[in-house]
Amino acid sequence: MAGLLDGVRVLDLSAVIAGPLCSYQLAMLGAEIIKVEPPNGGDLARRLGGDPALNAKFMGVSFLANNAGKKSITLDLKQPDALKILGELAATADVLLENFRPGTMARLKFDYETARRIKPDLIWCSVTGFGQSGPLADRQAYDQIVQGYCGVMSLTGSAETAPTRVGYQVCDTLAAITAAFAITAALYRRKVTGAGEFIDLSMLDASLASLPSWPMSNYLNAGKVPMPMGNDNGASAPSGAFRTGEGLINIVANDQKQYEALCDAVSGPELKSDPRFADRPLRVVNREALRQALEARVACKSAAEWDTILAAASVPAGPILGLPEILRHPQVASREVIKTFDAEAIGRPFSVHRVGFTLGSGLPDVGSPPPVLGEHTDELLTSLGYSPDSIAGLRRSGTV
Repeated sequence: MAGLLDGVRVLDLSAVIAGPLCSYQLAMLGAEIIKVEPPNGGDLARRLGGDPALNAKFMGVSFLANNAGKKSITLDLKQPDALKILGELAATADVLLENFRPGTMARLKFDYETARRIKPDLIWCSVTGFGQSGPLADRQAYDQIVQGYCGVMSLTGSAETAPTRVGYQVCDTLAAITAAFAITAALYRRKVTGAGEFIDLSMLDASLASLPSWPMSNYLNAGKVPMPMGNDNGASAPSGAFRTGEGLINIVANDQKQYEALCDAVSGPELKSDPRFADRPLRVVNREALRQALEARVACKSAAEWDTILAAASVPAGPILGLPEILRHPQVASREVIKTFDAEAIGRPFSVHRVGFTLGSGLPDVGSPPPVLGEHTDELLTSLGYSPDSIAGLRRSGTV
């Protein structure tokens, strides 16, 4: 299958999660990703993860997660010759992606305006914690810092446990996917108009953009401050995690038909006529009484049994799985969400995730494993016209 982004070249100067995950999304859609890394250790993610032996080889599992299908060139951007090479690569690129703090590229004397003189239609995407402007622009930012700023920690957990960090790098991930979306939109416009673009991608902005559906709109337009509610949904009941005879099960019966089907499935027809639960607003007000009534009825069977029963009754429900369980689930296997590489790259087989969608024309994919640090340096320099002797000189000087 020809990838949707075949022919697009992305110069990726980013590191760790937000930038590399963005370019990984583009790689799985067919873009050529040239990963520019410092010679001494490369992307920090190469030294991160749960396998110390791989960290020592600069192939940490955190790096494996988001860098398959890319090419790696090492450049010490503090050296003039490296900046010259960067400019030559930019001249061949469609997109430049970086996640340095604001002003860093200007101090290196290779900012967007410099790049535009080399390639007027270049799309430059800068991913930062707070964006290029505003009173927080110069602040250092990691995922947890942005989680605290954007309000998501204040909503996560119960009234007793909040604020709680979301259990993965959610703000990095939202920034990555938003950046990939912005880049592809800019690529489309460039195809129509020939215009390049500067994309100022803020982790905080991207995280806030994920909240409007209920929490933000309820506050902005109804004056309701959202509160942490644990596993409950403030807008609906029954909606949450319910104790069964063995384990918890998620049940979300948002509309009247689903609620009545739930009552029948748990042998509680009287709950349909109980005036406390007559409609959705009343069920929200009386959610605790409804929870107690439902949990009394589901205590006779396990969560796994109720999962089957409620699915047959067309009641939205499902188990609460750990990551090992869902990765072994037949649904994940049938969708080919996980791709496994053979042992050649790191000495043993390893697996990576794919994008969150399939295409009628084929499954988005990457053909090569994450690169060894600087694996493609000679190849890329040769393509720019550098001779073996000049490449050797660049190595001696520490430029590459």
